[in-house]
Amino acid sequence: MPKKRRTFSTEFKKQVVALYESGKSRQSIVSEYELTASALDRWIAQFQQSGSFQAKDNRTPEEQELIELRKRNKQLEMEVDILKQAALIMGRK
Repeated sequence: MPKKRRTFSTEFKKQVVALYESGKSRQSIVSEYELTASALDRWIAQFQQSGSFQAKDNRTPEEQELIELRKRNKQLEMEVDILKQAALIMGRK
């Protein structure tokens, strides 16, 4: 039976990162709070980079631009499809 995915509050993440920054070893934090090492590393990196644990706050400008371009591309594709359908309808008349 797979483990249920746990979620952690922002306050908890801040406290764990503060423990690490105050000198507590990474391994002791991981074992004491039953965390994965990768999760702790990700929280530390996110907090040091932007002070936030939200994915949108930790994106690079290139990643943000790529997301915006993909969104715009999808919108333009929808507009083209609508115009194609309109042309077909107008061609029948």
